[in-house]
Amino acid sequence: MTERSPLDAFKDVLSGAARSIARDAEVEVGFTADAPHMAGKAIKVPTPGRTLPADQVALARGFADAHALKLRHHNARMHNASAPADTVARAVYDAVEQARVEAIGARAMDGVRDNLNHALDMRLKSDPIRRARSPDEVPLSTALALKVRERLTGQAAPRDVTDGLAMVDEWIEEKAGTDLDALSLAMDDQRAFQKLTAAMLEHLQLVDADAPPETDEPESEEEGDEEEQQQDEGDSGEDQPGDSDMNAQARAEDKGGDTEDSDADYSDEFDADSEDGGDEMGDEGMMPVRPNRPMGDLPPGFDYKAYTLRHDEVVTAQDLCDEDELLRLRGFLDQQLVSLQGAVTKLANRLQRRLMAQQSRSWDFDQEEGLLDAARLARIVIDPTHSLSYKIERDTEFRDTVVTLLIDNSGSMRGRPISIAAISADIMARTLERCGVKTEILGFTTRAWKGGQSREDWLAAGRPPMPGRLNDLRHIVYKKADEPWRRARKNLGLMMREGLLKENIDGEALLWAHSRLIGRPEERRVLMVISDGAPVDDSTLSVNSGTYLERHLRQVIEWIENRSPVQLVAIGIGHDVTRYYRRAVTIMDAEQLGGTMVEQLAGLFDDD
Repeated sequence: MTERSPLDAFKDVLSGAARSIARDAEVEVGFTADAPHMAGKAIKVPTPGRTLPADQVALARGFADAHALKLRHHNARMHNASAPADTVARAVYDAVEQARVEAIGARAMDGVRDNLNHALDMRLKSDPIRRARSPDEVPLSTALALKVRERLTGQAAPRDVTDGLAMVDEWIEEKAGTDLDALSLAMDDQRAFQKLTAAMLEHLQLVDADAPPETDEPESEEEGDEEEQQQDEGDSGEDQPGDSDMNAQARAEDKGGDTEDSDADYSDEFDADSEDGGDEMGDEGMMPVRPNRPMGDLPPGFDYKAYTLRHDEVVTAQDLCDEDELLRLRGFLDQQLVSLQGAVTKLANRLQRRLMAQQSRSWDFDQEEGLLDAARLARIVIDPTHSLSYKIERDTEFRDTVVTLLIDNSGSMRGRPISIAAISADIMARTLERCGVKTEILGFTTRAWKGGQSREDWLAAGRPPMPGRLNDLRHIVYKKADEPWRRARKNLGLMMREGLLKENIDGEALLWAHSRLIGRPEERRVLMVISDGAPVDDSTLSVNSGTYLERHLRQVIEWIENRSPVQLVAIGIGHDVTRYYRRAVTIMDAEQLGGTMVEQLAGLFDDD
């Protein structure tokens, strides 16, 4: 008999403890390299090392206990029925409820309390409350969850977040101190606890007193979606706040087998860059564009130039950040999912169904040759004289497609916009991959503020007049088109890195993304641009005309829209991009980005 490894034995112990806490024999605990999450009754916790280090064991126990307590003490339908519609209020509402269920376990069992404390310390390591420098930067969901935890268990907040919590503590106590005191009286009654939480949100002015609660009833057209129905199957099926993206991943992967991430599952063929073949001709009248094509070789009318290309760079996320930091930043990004709460995932599922409908297989049955029709073998058993039946698949008319998401990585996107852009791109890439549509995710910014080395070269040359673009470009490849989503998902965390986001030179970024698309073999190529403003680079605009970058952007857009086979669509966040792009939409709130991306992509496919 093969001896079981300590890791397998530990997983069995975790599963047994989770079943005991949840009082449900169907609960299972497994390991994952991604963020801990829960899908139905399957709990995924961080994988400890083979030697089972004590801190990693405690961390896995903490997440397993937290999810098991939620399965036992949380009613998902009741929770969703009273949930507020406002984004910040919903995040607070979810975090406070999670604090309630964890407090029940912490007060009843000392070991569970210790495990939960380890998990809390891990979550707070990447929480913005640790880096907050003003009250506006403190996430209320984290602050109020810590305040509720203190009221319900008597445990003070961890020391490394006390500075951030102190910035909003006086305001919270003044507005909702009485509400916090009352919560401990209703800790074991979810419905009463929700009513007190709703009152607290009103006193904190996070919701209007007469605002109707958000309902979570599925739309009629979504009734057949297995992933969305699973969220409402039972009272214990809701996932921990912020985990909706990961839960959709877990459910999709569970259908295919092993959910553990492993680069061994993919061959090295995905490592090849997708820029080969750039000399292929496009539609009639389209000039071939190569990734290394000089700007001077562009059609007449492109009077734009760069002072020097020497300091420009095209890099991958791994070039800018080591593996450990990428994983840490991705963990922080996953925590930003709390406010999306499955909304973008639902819309992505709808897009998936629409694409699958266009790709649906059609078969001709009772053929003389083709694939053996196993469904009709029963009649051979009944009547051996009956001939075998074959089937032939009809050709699908769905066009081979690649989509590039080009995300503005400028400083004005810092905070909520860049988080939502990264998460929305992440969900779109996974959804399109399921449908057989390859997706590339790119970002554009500059290497420095106010010119960098390009400006230093210009100054050393005696400040020649009209130097053109005067900054160092940084174009970032977060995910190549041929790279599987699971391998690239951690790269999107790079957008959360302090100091990455600087200035934006949109025209050259569009040309770069377009050139990569033109080199692709797919029949249909879609370029979606996500930006929150016009191109801005102080160094360039200080020595050229004030419309220099904007005029170049308009020239590039006109050229792509009129002469390129690439379909161009843009989404502006708080900025009217319809004056630049023929097919564009402007949203005033970054929270609308995920749904808008889905609708724009769906519209492109519906046009077929």
